[in-house]
Amino acid sequence: MAASIKQLHLIANTIRQDIIKMLANAGSGHSAGPLGMADVFTALYFSVLKHQPKHPNWENRDILVLSNGHICPVLYATLSHAGYFPKEMLMTLRKLGSSLQGHPHRGTLPGIETTSGPLGSGLSQGIGMALALKIDKRKNRVFVLTSDGEHEEGNTWEAIMLAPKYKLTNLTVLVDRNYIQIDGNTEDICPLESLKKKYEAFNWLAEEINGNDPGAIIKACNKKNTKPTAIICKTTPGKGVSFMEGKYEWHGKPPKPEEAQKALKELQMQRRKLEND
Repeated sequence: MAASIKQLHLIANTIRQDIIKMLANAGSGHSAGPLGMADVFTALYFSVLKHQPKHPNWENRDILVLSNGHICPVLYATLSHAGYFPKEMLMTLRKLGSSLQGHPHRGTLPGIETTSGPLGSGLSQGIGMALALKIDKRKNRVFVLTSDGEHEEGNTWEAIMLAPKYKLTNLTVLVDRNYIQIDGNTEDICPLESLKKKYEAFNWLAEEINGNDPGAIIKACNKKNTKPTAIICKTTPGKGVSFMEGKYEWHGKPPKPEEAQKALKELQMQRRKLEND
């Protein structure tokens, strides 16, 4: 049964707390993107995707490809809360010999569909999967999670050009439009606007939504597609932690112990408010 909007907000809050704990314990990793995308991952795994955590290779599952693999703490935390593996494993993030590597590795953890690291390759992988499913006349859907920064790479646009050729109506791309990358604002480094118009020019369906609104995410993902679809999710990087929100400096660094305690205090206060609303 799909979770209610209130339940989704509560789950996303718990996931954000786990992200902070994981990163602080690891002493390395990315903060802003995982926190910003917690609502997207929560909506997908608890309301949108067809999947079976106890049978991760179920042949009728929808497939999620994480192209921007550096935000994997949010994927790991979400998979754990969905029941793919024990939550205790989350604290092994980036530890030597851990299955929770700094970028996802296919075959290491249940629920990980692809290995990701080099930005810009995930959409091509997703297109291959969607095309294979279409050839086999399967009803599975493919969801590709991408960053806005990797839209500065040419191979992303080659993939965007290819998908409409094969009429991949089973393909949905969700772009984390948080306007930051490791060394600044995307529009200062290599302007991307208007992403929506660019996708439409390449013969995609495209829409912009509030990527921190679970209801909007679910509605956009559940629309019947007549073309490949791009959902441009406008998110707040560092969402939920006031001293991280909107700051590109948190793209690629973890919180120090005292910063983690401050962040967790904020998130716990938000959770109590959610519970009382």
